[in-house]
Amino acid sequence: MELSERFIKQLESEGFDTVYEHQDSAGKIYEAHSHPYPTSLYITDGDMTVTIDEVEYYVAQNKRFDIPAGVEHAVEIGPAGAIYIIGEGAA
Repeated sequence: MELSERFIKQLESEGFDTVYEHQDSAGKIYEAHSHPYPTSLYITDGDMTVTIDEVEYYVAQNKRFDIPAGVEHAVEIGPAGAIYIIGEGAA
């Protein structure tokens, strides 16, 4: 089973309402924002940095990062871009 498929099945089994694969180009920046639901990111290729309360969290390939509902965060995609699985909603 491909890595993406395993991550998708994992997030679905945890009860996320929406699970999908997303791709971003190198250096893409998502300004500070929040979601009214928990969000989980599984990086399958590339990397990113997630900033919460001015603390930077480096998220490497094959790693997971969870963001609780309502937590403001910003994201910067690494120099090689990133492909990742997103789980959103009630978990």
